Amino acid sequence: MKLTQLRNATLIVEAGPNRVLVDPMLAPAGAIPALKYATARRRRNPLVDLPPGTDQRLNTVTHALITHCQKGHFDHLDRAGAKWLRQRGIAVFCMEGDADFLSGKGLTVRPLRENIRQPFLGGWVTPVPCLHGRGLVGRMMAHGHGYHLEWPDEPSLYLAGDTLLTDTVRQHLRERRPAVTVIPAGGARFDLGGDIIMGREAALQVARLSAGRVVANHLEALDHCPVSRAELRDARDRAGLRQQLLIPEDGETLVFEAESGTFGETDGEALA
Repeated sequence: MKLTQLRNATLIVEAGPNRVLVDPMLAPAGAIPALKYATARRRRNPLVDLPPGTDQRLNTVTHALITHCQKGHFDHLDRAGAKWLRQRGIAVFCMEGDADFLSGKGLTVRPLRENIRQPFLGGWVTPVPCLHGRGLVGRMMAHGHGYHLEWPDEPSLYLAGDTLLTDTVRQHLRERRPAVTVIPAGGARFDLGGDIIMGREAALQVARLSAGRVVANHLEALDHCPVSRAELRDARDRAGLRQQLLIPEDGETLVFEAESGTFGETDGEALA
């Protein structure tokens, strides 16, 4: 299995003949308004462009998978991402609650059911509920779902989605023991309220809990995500979790083997 980190939560999962694009935010840098206003310097989003070779990588995509997309969550499906999917007729898997919203954008939708392990591209998918913030902010959010993916002869993969570290997530890590887990680690928060996704300390906790490797993303692409890769790497190394917690750069591909759970790295242009 190959995971190519593109930007923020956008990545490509390569397993067998499948190339699954997750949460496509494809707009150029600065195309979307800021998310934080109580700051001395407002920054438009995304903060960075997509990495070199993205167009070639996108040309390999066979399907898409959306964790959440309503209530203004452009960082998981923006206008550029929806246009790209629509023009290419890519089948888009999503939860039933998002199906009508995405169909209204002219997308080819394949709804997934809640709370059940179900067939998915020659394997299986199990949706796992997210908690995208608590309190007043949490009531305003589209919480969405993560996905536990299983294919024959591939390592199991848990895409946690935009979530805090909840009892549901902990239970899933303990009981399903995914070989690879992708988590949001940017510590996102708005001007008011607490974190709406995992941050540095939660990422370390997941690395300690997990039986497999943990991949951190949702970093350095949005103005309301303060955690940097350098900060997270420093905390990881001081905690002795260098082998457990992986922090890819945009454009980097990680390769995971089913038999041993080991991983390797390819050149950033390997899928171009």
